[in-house]
Amino acid sequence: MKTYMAKPADVDRKWYVIDASGQTLGRISSEVASILRGKHKPTYTPHVDTGDFVIIINAEQVKLTGDKLNQKMYRYHTGYPGGLKEMDYKTLLQKRPEKAIETAVKGMLPHNRLGNKMYKKLKVYRGSEHPHQAQKPEVRELRG
Repeated sequence: MKTYMAKPADVDRKWYVIDASGQTLGRISSEVASILRGKHKPTYTPHVDTGDFVIIINAEQVKLTGDKLNQKMYRYHTGYPGGLKEMDYKTLLQKRPEKAIETAVKGMLPHNRLGNKMYKKLKVYRGSEHPHQAQKPEVRELRG
């Protein structure tokens, strides 16, 4: 029996809409990372980008469990000496809730060029409106 290997030209991509309101950040991120990689398809191939596009709406209504809202820190470096910037997730969710979801999902994807291609298929929006109606996205309910 031969092992099936998907070719980039044979990949059929769909668009999914996921509503983040009331969802936990880590659970929604792991589910989205799995869809972006294509692990939900029977044609999944590790070295080929077989994943689908994901649109996340209502990013400002995502929640964190425990006291992570005050204790968990978002850190980045500007590239200059002494340029480490950090803020807690409470401030991050008020200023840029899209960034919280994008950072969580990016950390769950492969850290290479293939992972960068997968990450570009993620679209996150603060409210319930998105400009991707022409792609006819399907509403996807999360497990659990």
